[in-house]
Amino acid sequence: MIGFLVAGLIIGALARLFKPGKQNLGLLATLGLGVVGSLIGGTVAWLLGTGSIWELNVLGFVLSVVAAVLLVGSAEALTGKDRSRV
Repeated sequence: MIGFLVAGLIIGALARLFKPGKQNLGLLATLGLGVVGSLIGGTVAWLLGTGSIWELNVLGFVLSVVAAVLLVGSAEALTGKDRSRV
């Protein structure tokens, strides 16, 4: 379980690194988006036949980072960059 959380934090941090611009996300948000991205990427990799969702594999890791980047973008869109203009 601790390894899963550490992997989620790493995936979330990589997603924020690859997503251009500044994101106003804290450590817990980064961890949460990384864990959810990890679950999505692992599930897609599992559906493609690369092994179990709980195994560490290259395709699952790449898909997890891609999913987390999309989640960071979605979180950024939901929170809004400048709420005073709305």
